[in-house]
Amino acid sequence: MERQVARIAGVNIPTNKRVVIALQYIHGIGAKKAAEICEKVSIPSERRVAQLTDAEVLQIRETIDRDYMVEGDLRREVAINIKRLMDLGCYRGLRHRRQLPVRGQRTHTNARTRKGKAKPIAGKKK
Repeated sequence: MERQVARIAGVNIPTNKRVVIALQYIHGIGAKKAAEICEKVSIPSERRVAQLTDAEVLQIRETIDRDYMVEGDLRREVAINIKRLMDLGCYRGLRHRRQLPVRGQRTHTNARTRKGKAKPIAGKKK
């Protein structure tokens, strides 16, 4: 019974994984929400995506559309929130604008993920 990949919220979900794990491939659904969705649709935790019926996939899709903000909508909302902070000119907005850590981490050393590759400064060696 080879079937096409289940597609929920515009994301291809891996076929051979358990449903709870596979749902987490959708942006905005973590472990807790995935378990919650499975409970609402009454799918046992050991069930795999390949074993789902079309009706169950449809139920999952409807539940996610109705109760959760995921993928494009969520990304858009986050981007709008960040833009709002930047427009306000509040501290967090300024940190976003300068691409520095926003949540109070130290930047004297570290913070390389956010700041990018270290740039050498002329005449620094002593």
